[in-house]
Amino acid sequence: VQLQASGGGLVQAGGSLKLSCAASGFTFDRLAIGWFRQVPGKERERVSATHIRDGITYYEDSVQGRYTVSIDNAKRTIFLQMNRLKPEDTAVYFCAANSKGWLNSFWNNGQADKWGQGTLVTVSS
Repeated sequence: VQLQASGGGLVQAGGSLKLSCAASGFTFDRLAIGWFRQVPGKERERVSATHIRDGITYYEDSVQGRYTVSIDNAKRTIFLQMNRLKPEDTAVYFCAANSKGWLNSFWNNGQADKWGQGTLVTVSS
């Protein structure tokens, strides 16, 4: 059971990045899966959460309209397209999943049974 995240990097404010998270060892379409981010010394912040089968996606208010989740079922991968990036988006982004598909618990309480490694996103001003 593994989540493999990638795609972070350095970008100027206003630019774009696309993160990916490949899931293996799960029943993919049962997952609630999404992204959280954390700045060292600060609390972890939720970013997005998606129920694969139901096609429901939640976004945190601070990224709504700028970030978009997409899914490649064949590759068992979820993507996070991040546009109009701001310096305050700088963080380590983590992919996480709730294998039981408990979307609301995942979104509201961060209830995940698997976390991927973080990928650093740095937005320069």
